[in-house]
Amino acid sequence: METTKATWTIGGILTWTKQYFSEKGVDNPRLDAEVLLSHILGKDRIHLYVNFDQPLQPTELTAFRAAVKQRAMRLPVAYITGCKEFMGLDFSVSPAVLIPRPDTEFLVEAALDRLEKINKPIVLDIGTGSGAIIISVLAKNPSACGAAVDISKSALAVAANNAQHNGVADRVVFYQGDLFSPVHGQLFDAILSNPPYIPNEDILQLEPEVQREPKLALAGGRDGLDYYRRIINQGRQFLKPGGFIAVEIGIGQAEAVTQLAEKSEGFKVAELIKDYAGIDRVVVLEQR
Repeated sequence: METTKATWTIGGILTWTKQYFSEKGVDNPRLDAEVLLSHILGKDRIHLYVNFDQPLQPTELTAFRAAVKQRAMRLPVAYITGCKEFMGLDFSVSPAVLIPRPDTEFLVEAALDRLEKINKPIVLDIGTGSGAIIISVLAKNPSACGAAVDISKSALAVAANNAQHNGVADRVVFYQGDLFSPVHGQLFDAILSNPPYIPNEDILQLEPEVQREPKLALAGGRDGLDYYRRIINQGRQFLKPGGFIAVEIGIGQAEAVTQLAEKSEGFKVAELIKDYAGIDRVVVLEQR
């Protein structure tokens, strides 16, 4: 981006940035340019389209230039803006947490469908990260309360802030620790998790943006199934009668997770839910 005194308009800088991002291998270059500029200007994307000829102020140009540089280095847009929409709610994000993804909304929707049949349900979120799952569930079901666990202190700070921002802080308790260890002796109507499920050896083959996310939230062991084994093996002792487990899974993992459940003494597969691409994305387990 030229740094001369030439005037940059909204339309002109979006066109330039799209081309620049394309050269850097960025997916969705136009969309990313618009999201970043909207963030810098504090306006929605519609504002950009109806103000193509509006010139940028020097401070706006400086801030946008810095954001473009970060994105060209393949830093995810959400880490640059510090926010991400999920289930119609706004979440703060940082490199301490996995960025909430649309696929995970299928997990939340599946949980909500079942929880509406339970009076004042108590929910546990394992590996909460930004808190997107538990906070969305509580926001959509005002009678619910719950707990959320993460091994990362930094992630829990982000989650606690998001709970406050979305008005559910009085209905969730955050614990630092490994899986079920911080909630020993407690019982829940539902255990929800989007656990790390990428096989360790596949991490380096992921997109550059994904590699900027916390490895703790990605690496699922040699075959990507370590956390499913632990959740299935330990989960029943933390469930109330009639309680269920719902987990997000990676591409091609439905059969393996189903087999883990079938071989367990405590669970059976109640439902497999596909995402918009027709890929099995959520497994719901019921107690035998």
